[in-house]
Amino acid sequence: MHIEFRHLRTIKAIHELGGVARAAERLNITQSALSHQIKNLEDQAGVELFVRRSKPMKLSPAGLRLLRLADQVLPQVEALAAEFEGLRKGSSGRMHIAIECHACFEWLFPVLESFRKTWPDVDVDIKPGLAFDALPALLREEVDLVVSSDPEDLPGVTFTPLFDYAPVFVAASSHPLASRPWVDAEDFRGETLITYPVERSRLDVFSQLLTPAKVEPASVRQVELTAVILLLVASNRGVAVLPDWVVREVKYSSDYVTRPLTEGGLTRSLYAATRTADAGKGFVTDLIALARDEARTMQAA
Repeated sequence: MHIEFRHLRTIKAIHELGGVARAAERLNITQSALSHQIKNLEDQAGVELFVRRSKPMKLSPAGLRLLRLADQVLPQVEALAAEFEGLRKGSSGRMHIAIECHACFEWLFPVLESFRKTWPDVDVDIKPGLAFDALPALLREEVDLVVSSDPEDLPGVTFTPLFDYAPVFVAASSHPLASRPWVDAEDFRGETLITYPVERSRLDVFSQLLTPAKVEPASVRQVELTAVILLLVASNRGVAVLPDWVVREVKYSSDYVTRPLTEGGLTRSLYAATRTADAGKGFVTDLIALARDEARTMQAA
């Protein structure tokens, strides 16, 4: 038996409207075409689907079985059609984000809160890009946006600047280095360095300062949460290097000091990497704009 979506719509329309004439009008076809469609469907089924002697026209037990199928299938078909229409118009889609910046979770959550209100039909998810190769996953369409501080020349990938930041040295106010106007790589040799639990190559303090200078701290302690890192630093259990926007509240605390790395300071940039083919989608450009706005608010605090 070959059942088409139009057959299910026909069954549903006749059941709801009680006759062929009104059903044909709803379905925008002639009565004769609708009657022919019903006969063809009954010939396939080998049973009557309607009790024709009744007024209004009613479904037979076999017709009621087909109606139940229509009630299950048609809403799913309509939802899928609406989803495809949203994709064509750019109002719905998927935004799975990989983050190569451990501290960025705290910055990104307010962005996504604003984003979901504007784009409720976009499926949003966050994947820790530190756990896998995020940029190859972007090309494989496993994720849709990567937050990264390391742009690469990749065909089919567009890197859009989000904001600049400065990695800064953080220590307890009572620490010997607190009196220094800045710190250099050599100052870390005798220190316990508290970092996020990620590869050294992904940490600014190593990639931009210690590794080029071939300096190794006395020890490295890995901690998951920024708040715990700051707690340990305040207790003089070690020192840390964090993005300036992460430690903005430290500016107003007597427990900590922040100092530039090197006399001139270091500056890094965060980028949003997207597939070039997706760069013009409305929800993609809006998310990037919201991210930039949040960064400006964050840095002004």
